Amino acid sequence: MRSSSPYLLAGLLAGAAMTHFTHPGFYDQIVPRALPGPSRAWTWGSGVAELAVAGAVALPRSRRRGAMAAAVLFVVVFPANVQMALDVETTRDRFLAYGRLPLQLPLVVWAWRVSRASAR
Repeated sequence: MRSSSPYLLAGLLAGAAMTHFTHPGFYDQIVPRALPGPSRAWTWGSGVAELAVAGAVALPRSRRRGAMAAAVLFVVVFPANVQMALDVETTRDRFLAYGRLPLQLPLVVWAWRVSRASAR
């Protein structure tokens, strides 16, 4: 594993986290309707979680646990990606939304590998 991999993962997470605050309406729409409470609370909460996990991955002393938390986070947000795929209206958007679903697996594997490499 490249030494830059944890920092790239942390950057991806931090960048995604920031979009929860700069473009919350996008995320509000994909919060699964089965979750209780307002969508905006889930949007902000998931942004805070991503930012915290990004920080944990970036710091060597917390990297192993942070990367494992990232793997879990990537699994936990999967239902929102499914909700987005179910809600899209155009064929092109549906193709993109469904095409994005399998990309979650490489993110989980990447985070798991960063965690494993940090344990050594």
